Amino acid sequence: MILFNSILLLSAPVVAEALGSNHPQQPLTVPAFTKIPTLGFGTWNLDKDNVSQAVSAALHTGYRHLDCATTYGNQKGVGKGIAHGLKSLGLKRSDIWVTSKLWNDHHEPSLVQEALTQTLQELGLDYLDLWLMHWPVGNSPDTGKTRLDYLDAWHAMEKVYMTGQVRNIGVSNFSPAQLKDIIDNSTTKPAVHQMEIHPYLPQSKWINYHKELGIAVTAYSPFANTNPTYTPSEGDPPFLLTNTDMLAVAAKRGCTAAQVALVWGWSRGHSVIPKSSHASHIKENFGALDCHLEEDDLDRIDEISKKYLKRFNNPSKGYGVRLFSGLEDA
Repeated sequence: MILFNSILLLSAPVVAEALGSNHPQQPLTVPAFTKIPTLGFGTWNLDKDNVSQAVSAALHTGYRHLDCATTYGNQKGVGKGIAHGLKSLGLKRSDIWVTSKLWNDHHEPSLVQEALTQTLQELGLDYLDLWLMHWPVGNSPDTGKTRLDYLDAWHAMEKVYMTGQVRNIGVSNFSPAQLKDIIDNSTTKPAVHQMEIHPYLPQSKWINYHKELGIAVTAYSPFANTNPTYTPSEGDPPFLLTNTDMLAVAAKRGCTAAQVALVWGWSRGHSVIPKSSHASHIKENFGALDCHLEEDDLDRIDEISKKYLKRFNNPSKGYGVRLFSGLEDA
């Protein structure tokens, strides 16, 4: 049976064109990256009133990887949940992995340290395992208008990385050209790239190119359009967890569709961060560790995107900038 399988290191033509076939990776400082736990617990859209209980429940269930962000507006509650969970379980801070993200309104280099200080205070922590740039856009300090803005902010994050307050730095939602720009013009390579990945948006070649670069990948929205944030539109595929192929594989293996989606994700070599505020779903998702899929199951799920290809999180119109250039369903 297959729980984790190897990934062929193949590059997409569009990715190869953007990054260059002889892409120089040196000289670069590679963060002292400790492998990120495969199964994480996401906190996006978790209500402030119950996020503490959800985070504590996740830790008690066995999760050791928590994904947060300033813009989620719930980091104080997450911090309380972390404190309660660690104390009640007798765990140390070093027993868990905590990720957070720099928001667009603090891309001005002089504001980057301030953003991190605020995040650490809200979470009640003295360091992060990983700090990501949430989007490759920032708000102009003069007009407040959103614009492509990431290189100067990344250089400021590099300086913060050298202080030890963050163990790793990375990016989220970058295009091939933007990732190339970061690597070509910096001394620190991103340790992790977080992006939308699920059977409706597999991004296989993009993921494989990260393997070649030595950059880990984390998938958000592993259940695709099950996330209530994504407004349904005409022509959308069915909810992923009701997709007939997902249900068929789940029935065949004695798992739930959610567990199948998670196993499919990490079988491709990246971590996944499902979220839920319900104890039963928190436990169900963690139960994916006992769900085993065979190669033919994975192949069947791989076929889903040939019928349905959909990116659900694309704020290009709202930001007034083009995002995800060169990637699937951009």
